[in-house]
Amino acid sequence: MSTLARTPLHDWHSANNGRMVDFAGWSMPVQYGSIVAEHHATRRAAGLFDISHMGRIDIHGEGAQDLLECLLTRRVSDMRPGQIRYSLMCNAEGGVLDDVLAYRASEEGAPGGGSPLFQGPMHLVVNAGNRAKLIDWITDRQVEFAARIEDLTTQTAMIAVQGPKAIGIVQAMADRPIDGLKNYTGMAAKVDGVDCYASRTGYTGEDGVELICASPEAPALWEKLHAAVVAAGGSAVGLAARDTLRLEAAMPLFGHELSEEITPSQAGLGFAVNLKGREFIGSEAIAQSGEEAHPTRVGLVLDGKRSPRQGYPVMAGDAQVGVVTSGGYSPTLDRPIAMAYVGPTMHAVGTGLEVDLRGQRLHATVVELPFYRRPSSSK
Repeated sequence: MSTLARTPLHDWHSANNGRMVDFAGWSMPVQYGSIVAEHHATRRAAGLFDISHMGRIDIHGEGAQDLLECLLTRRVSDMRPGQIRYSLMCNAEGGVLDDVLAYRASEEGAPGGGSPLFQGPMHLVVNAGNRAKLIDWITDRQVEFAARIEDLTTQTAMIAVQGPKAIGIVQAMADRPIDGLKNYTGMAAKVDGVDCYASRTGYTGEDGVELICASPEAPALWEKLHAAVVAAGGSAVGLAARDTLRLEAAMPLFGHELSEEITPSQAGLGFAVNLKGREFIGSEAIAQSGEEAHPTRVGLVLDGKRSPRQGYPVMAGDAQVGVVTSGGYSPTLDRPIAMAYVGPTMHAVGTGLEVDLRGQRLHATVVELPFYRRPSSSK
């Protein structure tokens, strides 16, 4: 019998041709049919994603804000009600434990920020594979800040609708103006009569909405959303297409572009660090690090049709100057692309390099990230 964790939507995935795989200890659908078709459905209409495996952590108590000020690389004390902020959690050496989204309750002073799903004023969404590690990390520090964390991951579900038609699809089912949400904000709302917390952050490079709801209500809500997404020309999307969408959008992923040995600036995430006038775990090491001499994250566009994979060497002549961290064939660009870490003299846009694909070298050019930006008319 499988010991993998299951989301509240597991039965739907299995009954609808989802090919289930082990992902960070969860049984998750990698695809329902064609990966390329799921990718294009998201870019052209809407994709429906079960992201319930991601960790959702509620933070209670008077010291909730101070606890996050100590743990996160970006300030949270200046966040407005309903604001969401991308940040990093680092170790004392300045290495990245995870990238996270910090939520401030949407209605200041109301229990749970106006949402029956939460009790605390602050919440975190973290990567599935790092959830247990981060809970231990936060638990070790919560007492000194008069805060308490509650892991809501299995009590709730999280569903994303992404694509140019996503906002309209969800708005048609919502009781509040979700289409008025600015990027990186959220609000409590009923969607098809279900209490949800709706946010607008994204992971695919498209506009979209994430909905957190109580686990028992997730299957019926998913069915309604799926019917609306299919009617709009979209489809359910598995992990494989989610990853090609992520790669085109150049979103860093822990275990690929991020690790406990990589600092934020090496990953090109200097914008997610606020050192001025504050201290947090890792701030001293980050401030003192000499990043110029370290490898840097770049984008590569390759000639040919073969796809680079994580771990493939990046070469300049006979010398290895870097390594691929994520790679694949871009359905949107119709060519192979990759993110890689390369040496400090190799990261300028336009630099010509090669990637060694198990003995065959393909020419690669350093390009600006992200690889894909949605058309300005759809923003």
